Amino acid sequence: MISSKTKYAMKALIELAEERRRGGSSLRIEEIARRADAPKRFLEHILIDIRRSGIIASRRGRDGGYILIKPPETVSIGEVLRLIDGPIAPLPCLSRKAYRPCDDCHDEAACRIRRVFGDLYSAYLLMLESLTLADLMKDDSVLSIGQIEPVAQ
Repeated sequence: MISSKTKYAMKALIELAEERRRGGSSLRIEEIARRADAPKRFLEHILIDIRRSGIIASRRGRDGGYILIKPPETVSIGEVLRLIDGPIAPLPCLSRKAYRPCDDCHDEAACRIRRVFGDLYSAYLLMLESLTLADLMKDDSVLSIGQIEPVAQ
């Protein structure tokens, strides 16, 4: 599951991308929070993290606020997930940015668990890295995900 923090980050980025597409300038935090239906105080901390990554910028003053500076087509969903929630690999030995060997594994090459989760993770990564903020802006579902029946747990 994605965290609430990531969900609010994506909602805020969609609003900033929509404003960019309309040719608008910056959006104040209050407006982003209203449009994204997100708590302003929580969103302030999230936007600071996103600003540090170089996806958005902020301006002070009367016309201040936040603005998307990267084109929406270049901001992958995987990038946002990692930025907000940290490593997304199911096992530490599969992580790109936080790699470490598993404590109980003596041979990664022969590890069946790593192999199975590695295959699943590769497919997941392929999707996360190919989907972008621009895809989230589309009115239709990106991959007809809404038509997939949830798995009973």
